[in-house]
Amino acid sequence: MSPVILSAAGAALVIDGSGSDLPRVRHFGADLGPAAGPDLLPALAAPTPVAPLLPAQGDSWYGRPGLSGERAGEHWPVRWTLDRFDAEATPGRGGTVTIAASDERAGLELVSELTMDAGGLVTMRHTVRNTAASPYRLQGLTCALPLPARAGELLDFTGRWALEKVPQRRAFGHGAWSRENRRGRTGHDGTGLLVAGTNGFGFRSGEVWAVHTGWSGNHVHYAERLHDGPCLLAGGELLEPGEIVLGEGESYSTPLVYFTWSGGGLDEASARLHDHLRAARPLPVRPVTLNNWEATYFDHGLDRLLELAERAATAGVERFVLDDGWFRHRRHDRAGLGDWYVDEGVWPDGLRPLADRVRKLGMQFGLWFEPEMVNPDSDLAREHPDWILGRAERTPPLQRNQLVLDLARPQAYDYLLERIDTIVTEYELDYIKWDHNRDIAEPVHDGVAGVHAQTSAAYRLLDELRRRHPALEIESCSSGGARVDLGVLARTDRVWTSDSNDALDRQAIQRWTGLLVPPDRLGCHVGAPRDHCTGRRLPLAFRAATALFGHMGVEWDLTSASASELEELATWIALHKRLRPVLHAGRVVRADHADPSSLVHGVVLPEHAVFAFVRLDSRVETGPDTLRLPGLDPDALYEVSVAGPLPERAAALPRWVEEPVRLHGAVLGELGLPAPVLRPTSALVIEVRRVTS
Repeated sequence: MSPVILSAAGAALVIDGSGSDLPRVRHFGADLGPAAGPDLLPALAAPTPVAPLLPAQGDSWYGRPGLSGERAGEHWPVRWTLDRFDAEATPGRGGTVTIAASDERAGLELVSELTMDAGGLVTMRHTVRNTAASPYRLQGLTCALPLPARAGELLDFTGRWALEKVPQRRAFGHGAWSRENRRGRTGHDGTGLLVAGTNGFGFRSGEVWAVHTGWSGNHVHYAERLHDGPCLLAGGELLEPGEIVLGEGESYSTPLVYFTWSGGGLDEASARLHDHLRAARPLPVRPVTLNNWEATYFDHGLDRLLELAERAATAGVERFVLDDGWFRHRRHDRAGLGDWYVDEGVWPDGLRPLADRVRKLGMQFGLWFEPEMVNPDSDLAREHPDWILGRAERTPPLQRNQLVLDLARPQAYDYLLERIDTIVTEYELDYIKWDHNRDIAEPVHDGVAGVHAQTSAAYRLLDELRRRHPALEIESCSSGGARVDLGVLARTDRVWTSDSNDALDRQAIQRWTGLLVPPDRLGCHVGAPRDHCTGRRLPLAFRAATALFGHMGVEWDLTSASASELEELATWIALHKRLRPVLHAGRVVRADHADPSSLVHGVVLPEHAVFAFVRLDSRVETGPDTLRLPGLDPDALYEVSVAGPLPERAAALPRWVEEPVRLHGAVLGELGLPAPVLRPTSALVIEVRRVTS
C-alpha cells in the first residue's frame, strides 16, 4: 500500500499503512511536494524503529506506552491487527485517516482518527473498546506523533495565579520530559503548548512542533527521546487509578489532541491554531466589555452601579457585566456560593432596574456565575451535603472557602441547569462570566476518582445552555487563566487571560497565552491606575495600549476617574473599535527583537496591519535601536503612521512618528525604522496600510 499523504498550507503528514499491524507516521513536517506512492517510502525509511500510532513494546518501542491498562489483575500486552485503513485526502487541502484495529486475545478494539485541516493543523483522537466479558481498567491512552532527531530544544510554560504562562526552555536530551496536571482544571501552571524545535528557534525562525490537549481536566503532555534514536511528542487525559473501567461493549475516547508544525518559528505554528479555532467557532464583533469587580467588589449599591454604567457608556463601553455578589447571602466570599437566586435584600426589585438602564445606555448586560463551586455556608450545602464532590466520610480540603459540587450527580446538574437557565431567560442575558476559582482536591464520584466525570458534566452543562440560548456568549474564567484550553474554548467565546491587569506583567502573559488563543478570545482589560494584584502604578496610555491587542475591556472604577482620564480612555476605546477588524481577524506576529527591554508585536492582514513597540524596562545600550515590522508582503508598498495618542513617556521621537512614511514590506521587515526612544512602561501603536496606487 502506498503511504497516505495529508498536506495543507505547507505542512504534511505521511502515514504508512503497508503492514498488518498499526500504521506508522513516517513524517510530520514540511510539505514534500509532488512525491507520492512507493517512491516515497525509501526516502523515509528510518535506520531506527519508528513508533506506530499507539507505541508499544511489541512494536519495538521501549519508552512510555501509548496504551496502558489491566484486566482482572492481569497484564495483557496489546498487539494490534489492522482491520481497516480509510483515507480521504485532497492534496493541499488536508483530509482524514481512520484506522481500525483489534486484538482478540486482549479483548480490545481501537479506532484512531487523524485529521489535517486546510490550515495544516493536525488533530488526533483514539477510541478503545472492551470486547471481553471482564472489565478493562484503563490507566492511560495518549496521542503521539514522531519528531525528527534535529528537534533539539523544548519550550513549555509554568505560572501561578496572576502570573500565567511563564516560559521555560531546555535541551531535549534522552528520556522523557513530562508535564502532568492533577489540579482538576487546566491550571495556572498548565503548559498549554509543549513545543519541540531546532536549536535556537524563535518566533520568526527555526522549525518547531507543538502539542496541545483540548481538555479542561487532568492531562499530560510529554516529549520523549530514546537512546537508540526515536523521539515523539504526545498528549492526553491523565487518568487516576480506577477512573475509567470499561465493561463489555463500553468505550473510552481521548480528548482531541492538537499537533502543529512550522518551518518558520512559533508564529506560523501559532497561526495554524488560531485559524482552526476561528474556523470552528466564528464569532460576531467582540463588544468592549466593562466588568465591575475591581470597581465595586461586593458593594452592589444600585446608585453606584448606575453611575458606573453611565460613565462606561460615555467612554464607549458596549457591554456591562455584573460580577460576584448579586445572589443570596453573598456579601463576602465566605457564604452564598451555590444559592443562585437574586438576593432580595440587596436587589428588592431584582436586577431589572440595572439591566434595563444598561440596555437603555446602549450596552449589553451580563452576569457572573461560578456554577461548579459551593460555600459550606450556603443553603445549597446545608440542604444537599451529598452533592459535594468527595467521599461522604470526610470533607475535602477547603480552598477559597469553597467546596466542589459533583456535577456528575444528576440532581446537582439539574439544579444548576434550571437556575442558570432561569436567570438567563428572566434577564435576557447577553453574556455569562463563568468562573472556576479553585483546584479540585480529593475528587471522588460514586467511590471512584471523579475529575473525568466532573469535566464531562461541565461540558454538557455548557453545551446545553448554549443549545437553549444560542446567542448567549460565555467567558471561561478560572481565577484568571487557569482554564485556558481548546476543550473549553470549543464551547465558550473567550478566556479571562489573568486576574492581573498589571499591564507590564500582561505584556508577557498575553504574548505567551496568545500562542494558543487568538486575540479576539483573550480578555484584555484596562485596569485601575494602581493594580490590585501587584500594587504597581502605570500610565493610562500603557494600560490601554496593552489591552488594545485583545478582546478589550475595562476593569476600573470609572466613578473615580478624572474627566481627562475618561476622555483619554474614550479615545483608546474608539481606536480599538476602528482597528477591531484587523486586531480580531489578522495573523499575529511577534518580532525576535534583540533588545530584551523591548517587545515588538502586531496583527497583520494583507491590506492593513497594526503593531506595537513596547518599552518594558530601561535599556542598557545607548545607541539607536531598530524597529523591524515582520509579516508584511515584501513586495508591497506600505504607508506607516502612528495610531492613537503618543506615549506620555517618550523622550525622543524619529521623524516618521510625526509624518507618515512609505516603504516596501521588505525594507520594513529587514531594515526596519529607527525606533523611538521611549521611557520604561510605555508603548507606541503603529498602523500600516498597503498603498494601492
